[in-house]
Order: sequence, then C-alpha cells, then structure tokens
Amino acid sequence: MQSIIYDVAVSVDGFIAGPGGDISGFAREGEVVEAYMARLVAYACAIMGRATYEFGHRFDLTPGQNPYPSMRTLVFSDSLDLPPDRQVELVRGDGRDVLAALRQMSSGPIYLCGGGRFAGSLLARGEIDRLRLKRAPILLRGGTPLFAGAGSAPRLTCEVSRVFEGGYAYQEYAVRHPG
Repeated sequence: MQSIIYDVAVSVDGFIAGPGGDISGFAREGEVVEAYMARLVAYACAIMGRATYEFGHRFDLTPGQNPYPSMRTLVFSDSLDLPPDRQVELVRGDGRDVLAALRQMSSGPIYLCGGGRFAGSLLARGEIDRLRLKRAPILLRGGTPLFAGAGSAPRLTCEVSRVFEGGYAYQEYAVRHPG
C-alpha cells in the first residue's frame, strides 16, 4: 500500500500562503527547491483540492491542464467544472474509495499538493502518512494554514531534519494517527 505524503513549503508561523494567496516569500530557486524537484520524480501521482488546483491558474495553468504532466493527477472537488478533454481526474464526494484504490494500485507514493482545507480533511480522516515540510524563514501572520479544520492530533516522529542555505529547514515526519 502506498503512502500519502504532504510535501509542502510552510512559513515559521504555519501558513502555506499569505493573505490573498501570496507565496512571494517562499524560495523559487536554490538548494531547497532543487531537493524538492528531486523528490517530485519519486511520486506516482498527485492529489489536491479545488483551491490548490485553481491557484495554478495564476501561473498560466489552463482549466483541465495537468500541473504535473509526468504523474497522474486527481483533483477533489464538488464544485469545480472542467472541460471534457481535461488531463486531470476530477473526484466528487469525499473520495475515500478513490484514495483507498489509489493507495492499492499506485506504483509509488502519492503527493498531496497544496493543502489548507483538503489537507486538514485528510489529516482528520487519518489519511496522511508522512509530512515533508520545507520551513521558510518568514512570518506570514495569516493566510492559508498548513491544516484547516479540527480533528484529533496525530503523533509525529521526526525522521529527517536538514538546514539549507538561507535559513530554510527541511523536516520529514512519520504520522501516527490515534486508534
């Protein structure tokens, strides 16, 4: 069974984007970005919610286009409309059965892209197996939180910790859900 891995940049105060979706304070080049790009090739597929998918439109992603052409990409949304010739799979409802099948059939780990509400709902359901956090040395003081919503808090075990140039820290955690 494949793991769902939340691999995301986050501010010191726990936000993945600032007010209005501002990500200008996060690295766009350098060692921390190179390490992220190297990890991306190991993922077999990507999953994300509507808000993360639509965020890509700011960067010239067109509706239906796959932001990760080298991997299967699923967008979870009850409200998103995409063209019939879309390159991503649209999942309606809570997607539990889709995720269960994906874990069984995927040829590699599953990349949870983006976050906020979608990541919060997956965490609350015990679906996230690993966290890979790229901590940026910035304070955003608001915006999109790493996890939105409530739920029981899992136990985290830090398995990798590394400091990059410019004060970026990479931390990888195994997630142990209660029960």
